[in-house]
Order: sequence, then structure tokens, then C-alpha cells
Amino acid sequence: MLITRDESAPAVSRRDWLGAGVALAAIGWGANQFSPLIVMYQQRLGLSTATVDAMFGLYALGLVPALVAGGRLSDRFGRRPVLVPALALSFVASCLLMAGGVGWLFAGRLLAGIASGAAFGTGAAWVRELSAAAGVAAAGPRRSTVAMTAGFAAGPFVAGIAAQWLPAPTVTAYLPHLVLVAIAVPAALRTPEELRAAPPTATMETLAPQRLTRHFLLVLLPFAPWVFGSAAIALAYLPTLVASRVDRPLLFTAITTGVGAAAGIAAVPLAGALRRLRPGRVLPVAMLPVLAGIAIAAWAASSLAPAAVLFASLFLGFTYGITQFCGLADIQQIADPRSLGTATAVYQMLSYLGFAVPFLLAVAHERLHLTPSALLLMLLAVAVVCTGWLATSRGRERTARG
Repeated sequence: MLITRDESAPAVSRRDWLGAGVALAAIGWGANQFSPLIVMYQQRLGLSTATVDAMFGLYALGLVPALVAGGRLSDRFGRRPVLVPALALSFVASCLLMAGGVGWLFAGRLLAGIASGAAFGTGAAWVRELSAAAGVAAAGPRRSTVAMTAGFAAGPFVAGIAAQWLPAPTVTAYLPHLVLVAIAVPAALRTPEELRAAPPTATMETLAPQRLTRHFLLVLLPFAPWVFGSAAIALAYLPTLVASRVDRPLLFTAITTGVGAAAGIAAVPLAGALRRLRPGRVLPVAMLPVLAGIAIAAWAASSLAPAAVLFASLFLGFTYGITQFCGLADIQQIADPRSLGTATAVYQMLSYLGFAVPFLLAVAHERLHLTPSALLLMLLAVAVVCTGWLATSRGRERTARG
């Protein structure tokens, strides 16, 4: 067992993780609900592709420092004192987005990133601890991935549907998220947290801080950004390429983003099977869907067929589920449980760097005047290099230890 609890603490059942899971889903909903609305804001406010991609990527600017701070604070003060205020920030972020002006949109996206940063590492660690306390520690990464991805899937789908058919779409698209947060706060408050991290035993596979740092640099840094890099291509890049070719762009974007995120949930069982591979092989194998997904995205960008974009989004969502699960499982297996929140947050920080991919592709298009398919093929070449690096990283880690 990675964690123990005080004798006075209430018993932890196998369902107690759901409170933290609902909170993760609510934050994920708030993080992703903006994605299908990009087309609407482009049309209504006359924004350039680079501007809306920057607005989309600003989320990561708020998220990255909040991830580290949230993980450290939750390791010191507990998971609930960090996750509940994060839910409040997510609520305020949606209120800012409802204001509708360009400045409010930038502010709302930044605050949504801060809320996500404070919540995701903390929430994933909390789910892991609750699962371990209930005797099913191995279920932690799966539960975290499913909870976050459920929010990622439902948020854009519901927001897109609301914006397409309900009045005042810039307001009504965000109302479901406010309701969900109002449900998630009491659920998180009722979730037990009287858990204490146990010191590692001789049989645990945790790494010393110096070795863990090397693992982050040699393994997780070249791997993690592809988690959300792949997802961001489906969420923010491909749909804008074909928006003018469909009759209902908001509905189309809602479907592509929602279906893609739902595919991430469907991928979790397969990702769990990858854990049976021998050490050092899981992450390189998890990169293979990344390579296929970017190649399919390049084909979709070349054809500019809505059906091709839908298929690419589906596959990229599947890729996200594989990589997110494998990365979380990797870090939660080797991190000291006493600093699990911090380690998970740092991993999440690296993964969220991938949200900059659509913005970088848009800027490269404006500067280099290359087609979207050519830019995606260049990105594929970078992914191939990273895959090769990961395939030989275990040997480099041994050399570094020696």
C-alpha cells in the first residue's frame, strides 16, 4: 500500500474517489468548453486564426505555473483545500467568458488555465490516494484519465450544441458548466481526505529525487507534450480549416471535439494493457498512435474534407487517451508518495505544453507560407525523432546512473 490513514479517519470505500472524480470532470469541462466556440468568435469578432489560437493557448500560460504551485500546496496542506478553490476559479472563468469581449475572453481563458493547473495534478493524486486506500491502487491512473476525459468530452459537445441552437449563445454555452461546478463543490467537500502518505518501503519502485529529475528530463520531457499536442490539433486546429465547408460549423466542431475526447475514454482499456510491456517500452509504444494520428491529420488537412477531419479527430482523441494514461501511470509508479501531488503536477505541466501546437502551426503558416498538411508533416518528423529517443532512453538512464 502506498498510503495509510489515521485510525480515526473514516473508512474509504471504492466509491469515495467519485467526489474527486466529479471535481476533475468539472474542471476538464471548463477547460475544454471553449474549443467548439472558436469558430463562432472568429465569425462574430473578426479574429484571425493566430489570435484565436493564441487565446486557446493562453490557457496553458495560466496552467503551467499553477500546476507546480497546486501540486506543492496540496502535498503540504491537503488535496481538498486546493481543489475546492480551483472549482471556484473555474466558475469565475466561465463568468468572464460569458462577458464576450476579446479582453474578457483572454482573461477567462487565462483563469481557466490557472484553475486547471491547480486541480489536475492535485485531483489525480487525490484519486490515486483514495484508490490505494480502498485497496485498488492500480485503478488510480485509469480513474483520473476517465474523469478528466469525460469533462473534456462533454464540455465542448454540450457547449457547441447550446451555441448552435439556444438563444444568446455566448452566454448559454457556459451555463451547463456553472451548474456542474455547483454540483462538484459539495461532492468534493464530502470526499474523505484523512489520508497520510506512507514512507516508501524497500519493495517500492520509487526513484530518488535526483534520478526522478533525470527521468523527467530524459523520458517525460520528450513524451508528455504529445499528450495534449495531439488533442489540441483535433480541438483547435483541424476544425478551423474546414469551418467554411460545413453548413453548421458550431455543430460540426462540437461533434468533432466531443467524439475525439470520448475516444480518449475508449482508449483507456488498451492503454492499461500496455502496462504489461517490460519497463522502458511502454512510452515508446504509446508514441506509435501519435505518429499515426499526426499522419492522419496531415491527410485531413490536405483533403479539407469534413469527414476526414472527423476521422482524424477521432483517432487523435484515441491517441490522447493512450498517452495520458501511460504517462500518469509512469509517474505515479515511480514518484515518492509523499510528493505525489508535485510529481504529478510537473508531469501534467509538461503534457500541457502541447496546447501551444495549434498556435505554433498558425504562426509557422503565416511566416513560412507552408500548407497545413506540410506543417503537420514537419511536426510528424519531430514526433519520429522523439519516439526514437524514447526507444533508447532506458539505456541512457542506466548510463547516467552509472
